[in-house]
Amino acid sequence: MAKLVIVESPAKAKSIGKYLGRGYEVVASMGHLRDLPKSTLGVDVDNDFQPRYIPIRGKDKTIKEIKAKVAKASHVYLATDPDREGEAISWHLAALLNLDLTEKNRVTFNEITKNAVTAGIKNTRTVDLNLVDAYQARRVLDRIVGYKLSPLLWKKVKKGLSAGRVQSVVTKLVVDRENEIRAFTPEEYWTIDMLCAPAAAPEREFLAHYFGSIAAGKKEEVRTQAEAEAILAAANATEPKLLAQRKKDRLRNPSPPFITSTLQQEASRRFSFGSKKTMKLAQDLYEGQNISGLGLTGLITYMRTDSLRLSDEITDDARAYIAERFGKDYVPAAKRVFKTNKNAQDAHEAIRPTHVELTPEAVKADLPTDHWKLYKLIWERFIACQMSAAVYDTVALDIGVGEHLFRANGKTLKFAGFTALYEDTVEEKDSEDTEGALPRLADDEALVKKSVTPNQKFTQPPPRYTEASLIRTMEEKNIGRPSTYSPTISTITDREYVAREGKALYPTQLGEVVTKLMVDKFADIMDVGFTANMEELLDEVGEGKTAWKGVIRDFYKGFAGELERAEKELEGVDMKVPDPVTDVICENCGRNMVIKSGRFGKFLACPGYPECKFTKPLAQETPGICPKCGSKILERKSKNGNKYYACEKNPACGFMTWDKPLAELCPKCGKPLYRRYTREEKKIYCAIAPCDYEREYRPRGKARQTESGAPEEANL
Repeated sequence: MAKLVIVESPAKAKSIGKYLGRGYEVVASMGHLRDLPKSTLGVDVDNDFQPRYIPIRGKDKTIKEIKAKVAKASHVYLATDPDREGEAISWHLAALLNLDLTEKNRVTFNEITKNAVTAGIKNTRTVDLNLVDAYQARRVLDRIVGYKLSPLLWKKVKKGLSAGRVQSVVTKLVVDRENEIRAFTPEEYWTIDMLCAPAAAPEREFLAHYFGSIAAGKKEEVRTQAEAEAILAAANATEPKLLAQRKKDRLRNPSPPFITSTLQQEASRRFSFGSKKTMKLAQDLYEGQNISGLGLTGLITYMRTDSLRLSDEITDDARAYIAERFGKDYVPAAKRVFKTNKNAQDAHEAIRPTHVELTPEAVKADLPTDHWKLYKLIWERFIACQMSAAVYDTVALDIGVGEHLFRANGKTLKFAGFTALYEDTVEEKDSEDTEGALPRLADDEALVKKSVTPNQKFTQPPPRYTEASLIRTMEEKNIGRPSTYSPTISTITDREYVAREGKALYPTQLGEVVTKLMVDKFADIMDVGFTANMEELLDEVGEGKTAWKGVIRDFYKGFAGELERAEKELEGVDMKVPDPVTDVICENCGRNMVIKSGRFGKFLACPGYPECKFTKPLAQETPGICPKCGSKILERKSKNGNKYYACEKNPACGFMTWDKPLAELCPKCGKPLYRRYTREEKKIYCAIAPCDYEREYRPRGKARQTESGAPEEANL
């Protein structure tokens, strides 16, 4: 009889099955199989918050198949992901399959490699009920908040809305930032730049920036045009004099390896990947990719982590690789060890490659484009973190012009160190760091002034959040955990509390109305400190220091009171959100139409209802043109939510297609092309008769579709 190993996803099952070989069968649960019911609260608040778990609708066949395999197996291993969510999936599986929780059948590994998998099978343990309790506490908390608050939002704001313990706080961050921007008052300031050069070599120009008065010896701001003109007049009346120069070597150490939050931030800045896409790509790399000569191979360690720990074995491998490729000077005297944040769970290693020798170049031909980009990023950041510091030759010049002090800063790279392999992207660079080399000067070098230029500037409001900066703020404020950053942002955007403009996130009218109600009536839930403290309590539950139902009891006392007061105070109050107004004119009465939502999505409607009942589809214009009448082609949705493309003059014209219009023009007739992507045909073609241009369509970098064990409703 074979031994049965249960994991979450088919890709993970294939990778693990490859390493275990004969005598083992590996099956996938396809994520959770049991959860709280969707149609009811599922938590008995009058019976000490006892949750009621049921099999998830639509999973009956999977449960039946796994039960049949368990009945035939000689032993069952639960090998779900090594975090709270994975522990909970194993616990639910044990309950559904009648497995003994005192039996050591729980298998964990931080990476899907032969050594890790075989070691995990040899070192089994029981299901960690403390981690399960932490999961239950979070699940029950979020269910109570969501199911108790959402009906209030339905009655007072809009049907179909939802509230969440963490999503509401994150939405508030975006709203608060928008309010800061609106309230911001620009303040005038001036910079003054002096173009100098050595008298003996006037072609070797460099810039110095106004610092302050020589007497003050500290940085002084120039606030008005009058101040700037006074400094300009004094500077123009006097030749510059070199007062001092300071030279020193400056070390720059590499960044630590990635954790979940920093990976999402860097992938966003570098590739414009959303956090959801980054985690999907990382999940695929963790579960395994087909590599030439190796087959299905796990390429990175577990990607939901807040720890900066690294194993001695992998750092030894990295140091050996660095010495061989770059030379001994690039290997520091001791291994680099990075300090993990005090709020981190520290359950796993940092995100790193499983094998140092699998360089990005070695696997490039085997990976889709986006998977390769992310793998290269992870691999290079890890190798760089064990390399020597970069060394810069820095020079700072103090230049006097009358009673005013100007400063020039420059640097040149003396030793590349880790920068020979990897450089982080940054959102904002220090102006001094962008300066290049300065000319070498003797201490008594004579200088000449070529120009002095004042520049009027105004202070800028804080920028809107991007996904990267919002995730960084969530991490800094201890809101959520690595597994919840991405799903939380997806939730607030999917539910239209927050929208995107390029990379920037901003609150919608709906988000602002809901946030105002929540702040006014549920101060604790909306308090960042309260939310962070709750995360710490959940960590204590996971460590066995606190009983999970005690956390729920303490929370519910205050929450129930706030809910009761809110319902009384809001009685008779209507907080409807105004419909967004468009520039589309109603064809019946001439009013500007508004966007409304219905069963089949958004549509345009006349605001004069019920006097005027005119509506029309909300359609997005595409690059295409109609092959029948030459009009514009609009993107629309069918009743079941599928996209299709139709002539703007329908129903008069009648043209529609499932093929996507492209911005690319036909090389034969110059009209926009269409793309057909079906099981039978994959082609790009011209739809304008009599042109017969077409070519084969080959998708590049298409992500493999897999089932993931990622949280379904984690912390939402």
